[in-house]
Amino acid sequence: MSESEQLPAWCPGDGWCSITATASLVGKKWHPVIIHRLLTRGPLGFNALQEEVDGISSKVLSESLDDLEEKQVVSRTIVSEKPVRVEYALTELGESLEPVVTALEDWGNEHLEPVEEEAASVV
Repeated sequence: MSESEQLPAWCPGDGWCSITATASLVGKKWHPVIIHRLLTRGPLGFNALQEEVDGISSKVLSESLDDLEEKQVVSRTIVSEKPVRVEYALTELGESLEPVVTALEDWGNEHLEPVEEEAASVV
């Protein structure tokens, strides 16, 4: 990976920096879900992505995408001018998070109690 694709370290030299920096990226509530959906579904428009990330508001999705774009995890491409349509995709850096997101998913599947559909819709 080239230096331009690396995130700046804000705690260089500390043994825990890599763990904390990664956790700050994927530790936000919706970030790993957005990354997961883009990993499994490929590039998506805003509305399609919102449908894939059930329960997220337009405002929070927009803020999350802006943050992920700023961190070079997601790219935003204008597909058409009239009407304006944009598409979001993972960058190479974003795709490199696949084992991290998969590990989170696997751990959750193994250690969390299954939620019944009816109970999940109440929450």
